[in-house]
Parts: sequence; C-alpha cells; structure tokens
Amino acid sequence: MSSISGKTKICGIIGDPIEHTMSPAMHNAAFGALDLDYIYLPFRVRREELKGAMNGMRALNIAGLNVTIPHKSDVIPLLNKLDPLAGRMGAVNTIVNEDGKLTGDNTDAPGFLRALRSKGVEPDGKKIVILGAGGAAKGISFILAGAGASLVILNRTLSRAEELASQIASYYGRKLTAMTLSEKNLKHTLDGADVLVNTTSVGMVPDVGQTPVPSGLLKPDMTVFDIVYNPRETRLLREAKAAGARTIDGLDMLVWQGALAFEKWTGREAPFEIMKGAAVKALGHER
Repeated sequence: MSSISGKTKICGIIGDPIEHTMSPAMHNAAFGALDLDYIYLPFRVRREELKGAMNGMRALNIAGLNVTIPHKSDVIPLLNKLDPLAGRMGAVNTIVNEDGKLTGDNTDAPGFLRALRSKGVEPDGKKIVILGAGGAAKGISFILAGAGASLVILNRTLSRAEELASQIASYYGRKLTAMTLSEKNLKHTLDGADVLVNTTSVGMVPDVGQTPVPSGLLKPDMTVFDIVYNPRETRLLREAKAAGARTIDGLDMLVWQGALAFEKWTGREAPFEIMKGAAVKALGHER
C-alpha cells in the first residue's frame, strides 16, 4: 500500500491491554507485500465499550477485526453469525464485516493445526497429550479430536480437565482421558505419546526458568509443541530439543492464526514468511 485514500480498507485488533500486540506489524507487512489497499490498526476497547465498538465497526465499515483478551467470549452475542467451531469453543478471535453483517470466527485452533501440519505432523491416529484446560486448550483439543487424534488432557485442577474432556467426548462421541497434571501422571501418559502440547503459561516471560515437564520424561520420538511465543525457545522446548524431540514454538501458531484471518478478510493467500519475519522483528523490539 503506497498511500491511504478514501478507498483504503481498515482492519484491526481490539483488546485491553493492546499495546504489545504484534498483529499490526504482521498484517501491514502482508498488505504491503501484496500491494493491497488495506491498513491494520490496534484499538484499545474496554469491556464496557465493546457493544459500542461493534456498532462502530458497522458504522465505519471496518472490514475485519481480530479480537483478543478480554473480549473473545463477550463479543459473541453482539455478532450476526457465528462459525460452528467458534461456537463450540465459545470464543471468537476474528470478525468479518460484510455490508454490516458481522461474522465471528476463530483462527487460533486452525492456526495451531496448520503449524503442526507444516512441520510434517498429521494428528490422525496420534496419541496427543495436552497440558492445560483453559481457552487455548479447548480450541486445540476440539480441532485435534476432529482431526482424528486420541487425546489425554492434564490440568492442575482435575475438574476443569474433566469438563473439557466431557465436552469433546459429547460432541465427537468418543471417550477422552482427563487427569491431574502431576509428575506421576505425566510419566504414565507420555509413555507412547506422539505429541505433547503445552497450552499453559509455564515458561513464559518473565518465568523463563520454569517448565511443566521434567526433562527426563521427554523422548526423541516425540513432537513437543509449546504455544508460548515469548521466549520463542522455552525451557520445555530447549530440553525437548536436547532429548532429540521435534519442537514447534508458539510463534508459528501466532503467525498462522493471523495468516488465516488475513485470508478471510482479503480473499488472498497470506504471505506467511513475510508475516513471520515481521512478527520476529516485532518480538525483538518488545524485548
């Protein structure tokens, strides 16, 4: 995009706080690379302003928005239409505006799946251990179950793991295992596991010395995916690499979810590597 005009389409992200988002860097780099007349802006929106923001999206003809904390669930009743996966997850991270009709979607879980497959890992028939039972775990669990994986969910609070397992089992009609996140249960469940996914915040800045899994339980025939992206190489990934395991960091998921949103707004294939380069640069500046 060479200049802003009356024809320029606006996309953006809403959340609170919003200052540290890397999305503008990723999307504006992508718009520039494809010479698209779009611009992407961050908007700080407080909880009590959310309804006004959705009306504003319609009134100002904003083409698309990403949605981050704390609005991913609260925005749902304010939309005209909801993607089925976003409905099952109970969370929206992408909105598309078509002539004032707002459709809520979620590219977080599909972004995770694209990141996994881009590294040569196909979930169908695999035993996958998921650490955590929060919002991220919910989306990832649903999409992995839909892709044919056999899931084990471990969480510090057992009731939350059981609730998530029950929701997925009810939808897909097959049983899942839910357990308390402990070293004993990790040792049992990681035996024979193909993929380990950390959806917890353990190991995230500033607690970079922490890991949810003792290094002795990591094996070379395993793929370890940590959705934390700051730092890019968490202690978990560092120790998994040392054990000979394949590793995937959270930046790939972050960029893929952005790329999928980009494609929904523009109808064009996202320039993934350009978006990733912009995200890496932005992450470096944030530090």
